[in-house]
Amino acid sequence: MATIDDVKGVIFDYGGTIDSRGVHWSEIIYDGYAHAEVAVDKDDFREAYVYAERELARVRHILPHHNFYDLLFRKMQIELRFLVENHVLADVDVDALAEQIALYCYDHARQCVEEARATIEWIAQRKPMALVSNFYGNVEAVLADFDLLRYFPKIIESAVVGVRKPDPQIFRLGVEALGLKPEDVLVVGDSLAKDILPAESIGCKTLWLKGKGWTDKEDAVTRAGTIKKLSEVLTASF
Repeated sequence: MATIDDVKGVIFDYGGTIDSRGVHWSEIIYDGYAHAEVAVDKDDFREAYVYAERELARVRHILPHHNFYDLLFRKMQIELRFLVENHVLADVDVDALAEQIALYCYDHARQCVEEARATIEWIAQRKPMALVSNFYGNVEAVLADFDLLRYFPKIIESAVVGVRKPDPQIFRLGVEALGLKPEDVLVVGDSLAKDILPAESIGCKTLWLKGKGWTDKEDAVTRAGTIKKLSEVLTASF
């Protein structure tokens, strides 16, 4: 077994790992709907969530300068319009609701980032770090807005490099950016399927930040190298 002292570098996932305590972002957004008093069945919401993710991948709604609030607002517009067009919601003020939900989620992310900051800063002072993320081409703007950019001199973003998790190649790019061997790198992520298993497949060490995930199947998995809080990276064995 190893600890943080035994690795030479660390790769972090971003979304779901640093900004939501390991909880899948669909859960937080659904809470945002409830906060805005938007009554939507969970299955209908998940359909809208998937539709919006595919729309964002298909059409360039998100530009490099957009911060996380900007991203969330546009994503909520797409979800809410989908729900209206499919008669799940009555005709509502989409922009007003999108703003309300986006602000709720943005504030939640900021709280999570502040909780994570001490852990990230401790590691950054001692180890080279990289960020490997499936994102929309604006992750640097998101990190800058949350004052995280200074911790991650190496960023591998799917929309930029043209490789998406769970393809292990995106982690190979992260390891190469650090100039290390895979066995000397710890990967920290919130998704077993998209972070942990691909990183392990190329020889990296891993810690799975396990919160509420997208599927019940993944939630039911138990395994070594699992943490419940990001701060446990500093004390966990893996």
